[in-house]
Formats: sequence, C-alpha cells, structure tokens
Amino acid sequence: MSDNPSDTPRLDLKHLTRRFGGRVAVDDVSLSIAAGQVTCLLGPSGCGKSTTLRMVAGVEQVDAGEIYVDGRLICDTRKSIPAEDRQIGLMFQDFALFPHLRVSENVGFGLTGDAYARMARVRDLLARVGMERFEAAYPHELSGGEQQRVALARALAPRPGVMLMDEPFSGLDNRLRDGIRDDTLDILRSEDTAVLLVTHEPEEAMRISDRIALMRDGSIVQEGTPEELYNQPVDAATVAFFSDINRVSGTVKKGILDTVFGPLPASTLADGTKVCAVMRQHDVRITVKGAAATVERCRFLGTATHVKARLEATGDAITLNQPGHIPIGPGEKVHLSVDPQDCFIFPE
Repeated sequence: MSDNPSDTPRLDLKHLTRRFGGRVAVDDVSLSIAAGQVTCLLGPSGCGKSTTLRMVAGVEQVDAGEIYVDGRLICDTRKSIPAEDRQIGLMFQDFALFPHLRVSENVGFGLTGDAYARMARVRDLLARVGMERFEAAYPHELSGGEQQRVALARALAPRPGVMLMDEPFSGLDNRLRDGIRDDTLDILRSEDTAVLLVTHEPEEAMRISDRIALMRDGSIVQEGTPEELYNQPVDAATVAFFSDINRVSGTVKKGILDTVFGPLPASTLADGTKVCAVMRQHDVRITVKGAAATVERCRFLGTATHVKARLEATGDAITLNQPGHIPIGPGEKVHLSVDPQDCFIFPE
C-alpha cells in the first residue's frame, strides 16, 4: 500500500489552462485523484480532455495552473519536471510496444538497478496480467488483447504513482474489451495507482470509474460519482450526454410546469421562467391512460421495443424504449406517461 497521506491527493490539478493562439483548449481545470482511485475525463471530441492528459504527462505546455503528484509540484508556468521523472505511467490506444524487443524486454525497458531484481519485477507483472508464457514472444506474435496486457505490465514496471490512459481500450474487439478493461483496472487499484482515464463513451465511464469529470468546451461542467452525474445532472446537455432524451418546453406558473404528461413541480423557478422538461427515453411508458399519441415507427431490439410517436395535443415527436416486445405498428393510437420524479426541469 501507498505511504501517501490520506488527505493528500495522489494527483492534484489546479486551475490548468492551455491556449492555442486565440483558442482556449483547456480552461481553468481543477481535479484531485486519490491513490487507488479511477477518474474518467469524459466528453466529446475536441472538449479538451486529451490536452489535459498531455499537460499532466509533460508533453504539452501549461499556460496557467499547477500540477502536483503526492503533494510535490511537478509543473507550473515557471518549472516543469521532465516527463520521465514525474512518476507517471502512460497507456494509449496503440500500445506503443517496441517491435524488435521480446515481451520481457518490453516490460523491463527503462528499469534500472540489479538485474535479478529487474527480472523478478518483470516476471511478477507478466504473471499478474496472465502473460508469463509469452515472455520470449515478440509483439507481432500477440493478439490485440495480449499486446494490451503487455503494455499494462510495462507501464506498471517502474511503479508509477499515477497512470494516464487515453482511450486505451477502444481498439479492442468488443468481446474482449470488458474483461481486459476490468482486469486492467483491478490491477491498477491493487497497486494503489491513481488513474486518470480519457474516454468519450459515457457507458465506459459509468462502468469503470469511481468519479467522472464531464468536460465541455475546455471546462469541467460537473464532477462527481457516476450516480451523481446521472441522477443529479447540472443541465439538459448533461442528461443528453448519458442517454437519449425527449424535451417538452413550457413556462412556469405558480411553481408548476403544465405539460401533456401532467403538471410537473418547478417550485425552485420563478413564475414566467421559460423551461424545458427533459426525460430519458426509457422513462416514458405506454400506459392505459396518458397523453394521446400516434405511432410513427416501431422497432424490436431484442430486450426492448423502440417507438417513435407523435403527440396529438402538441405535434411533438416522442421516442421511447419499452421493455420486451410490444405488438404495435405505425398508425396505431397509444397513450404515453412519465413519472414526474423521472423528469428534469431546466431554464431554456
């Protein structure tokens, strides 16, 4: 286990900013990660998450802010410790293994000290990632999943306190991805490594992270546990990033938003405020009573039926995923309802 004091983050980013000409790519990003914790930087392409990772790695300049590892300042606008001296490991999508070196040589590359101790560390790591029998193989003789495991062992060899991962699993076959990803993060947690992982896939972030930092236009718009971001989103765009949604617009009157689905509580908003009620597709249901609608499209997806219907009262299109198989088709009349507790109301 780490000797890092519990109240000192393993990785601490304070007000990081990066500009390219007149464009601000990363804007005042602050984030703390404890030892053994996995935090995902989540967001669409171009939001600044990879640039943030590159600043921590030491391959991108910092225009403002500070980076600390175990309380030690490793970078600000006046000083920058070389990347190789930051106690930070790197894992990327392309694995970056040396093709002319055997597996054991790849894992041990860069290790210093006694030869016996180096080989013991290499063999221990290869055993932990299930690759001990490939010690003498070359990278081209391995599958993508096997190369990923070797890349992990190599990144862990010098015992980094922090591991940076830039979409490292996106190149793997879907059948292998979940198992290799879970095994990789289990090993990193057991090593007490703080992990900062970049991904654009909400499902991946929800599955693997202890905390998520959602980025948009260079800034972190919300940071917290997966449950907090999903159940307590700060705005409609955050809801939409994690799931397909429907929107119903209206105006608050006497603390209520009146919709075709019935009145929705909006007591925190002033009367006259124009708002949108946001509801996830799977929270809309076909029921005996509710808002009248006409089915326009219906597709069976195996575990659920995807339906697009047009509300008779407003003409708005509503999409929903109803569990199981629903024997309806285009032109049929249905009634739709949603639990008010499953709606999020935000100012337009």
